Amino acid sequence: MSHTATGTEPAQPPPEDDHAFFGQPRGLMTLSGLEVWERFSFLGMQAILVLFFADKVSDGGMGMDPGTAASVSAAYGTLVYLVSVAGGWLADRILGSYRAVLYGGILIACGHYAMAVPTATMTWVGLGLISAGTGLLKPNVASMVGKLYRTEDQRRDAGFALYYMGINIGAFAGPLVTGWLGEHASWHWGFSAAAVGMTLGLIQYVAGRRHLAGRKHVAEYALAPGPMRRAVLTIAAGVVAAALVATALALAGWLTMDRFVDVLTLVSVIAPVVYFVVMFRSPRVTPEERGRLRPYVVLFLASVVFNFILFQAYSTMMLLASTNARTEIFGFHFPASWYASALGAFEVALAPVVAAVWARMGPRQPHASNKIAIGVILGGLSFLLMVIPTSGHADDTYRMAAWWIVGSYLLLGLGDILLETSGMSATTKLAPKAFASQTMALWFLSLALANGIQAQIVKLYGEVSNPAYFGVNGAIAVAAGVAVIAAAPWLKRTMHPVH
Repeated sequence: MSHTATGTEPAQPPPEDDHAFFGQPRGLMTLSGLEVWERFSFLGMQAILVLFFADKVSDGGMGMDPGTAASVSAAYGTLVYLVSVAGGWLADRILGSYRAVLYGGILIACGHYAMAVPTATMTWVGLGLISAGTGLLKPNVASMVGKLYRTEDQRRDAGFALYYMGINIGAFAGPLVTGWLGEHASWHWGFSAAAVGMTLGLIQYVAGRRHLAGRKHVAEYALAPGPMRRAVLTIAAGVVAAALVATALALAGWLTMDRFVDVLTLVSVIAPVVYFVVMFRSPRVTPEERGRLRPYVVLFLASVVFNFILFQAYSTMMLLASTNARTEIFGFHFPASWYASALGAFEVALAPVVAAVWARMGPRQPHASNKIAIGVILGGLSFLLMVIPTSGHADDTYRMAAWWIVGSYLLLGLGDILLETSGMSATTKLAPKAFASQTMALWFLSLALANGIQAQIVKLYGEVSNPAYFGVNGAIAVAAGVAVIAAAPWLKRTMHPVH
């Protein structure tokens, strides 16, 4: 295998870049800027996607019932993160991280432009392109952030917190723009705004490429020319064959939407199990690296539980907001989808505070496993809070005050910062060297599994009472967080060099 970069451009950024961005590497600004626009497009679109699915056909929607709309939206999220496995492998073995992110961004932009076309066919084509592009971009851009730091660099967690703040600037701005366009123009105008956002992100990514660490013209663990050609041909043939089989099954009436959702859920369960087995058994993983993978399984499961709650901010919580929450604060009326921006706003505001606290505490900061556990507990509390305003009503015509959903998103946003920044940072430290990008993809498989489970559970939304739905799911998350805290002594012993 080749480990040598080719070409004339250096693989490492200039030395003066190391503290050029608020004491962090200059490349962090380039990657955070990309994520601002990627999240603007992705979450801007997702904030209105479930509402688009549930809206009447006569009003430009897809005419699905709320439970089905939430389930299909979750299935789309499952597919997005399942594809990240292929994205990590392609970066490690064929494309390299820089090109994988670039090509992924191009596919995402094309997908959003496709969704701007007001036909059902182009909607599904667009979602497919966005799924493929996000699978290439997400695991690899996070890995590129990790490459900006040495393993023992104590700025790493603070750097990931700033990176995550960039993500949430996009998460805040996206729903404001797409939501307003969706309500006042059409859903497809909202999708158009997402397309423009991703295009801007690609422009600044290419413009700042010289500040990125590890940017090479070939993959770090590239396949030899012969195996690479066979791999490319196999992948292309597999994609074409899968598309043909899916089309044939759909035309025959077997591959219904419900069955497609069920298949994705099943794959989301099987994929991480297989992936862990492959890494544990790989001869390229040293015994020391294998030992660090064991506590990572616990972090993986914690991520699943938390993100099962988090992703419902864009499905069941959006549906609840559109039917049972007031869309008015201090006399100002706003689209229901703007509630999704509250989550991003809290994370934008809190991320630098968390980053500053961790940087100030240095080696005295809580262990990564405890940060993750607290995040899971806060996610559960965000759902338990919703039991209060949804209880004690004779029918479903009530309207709760906006502050209830805003308060829930405050808890969820703080939990997200604690869990995702610590989880992504720990992943880059615990990753076996031969599976660097792919181990980050495994973190995103936890998001696929969370969405896969969500795709089934949200079918109960509207079938059981809202207090029961939010109460049971919230209580399970809190219990999971407490379990991670109980396992903290073992995690601290086995997660070196994570502190």
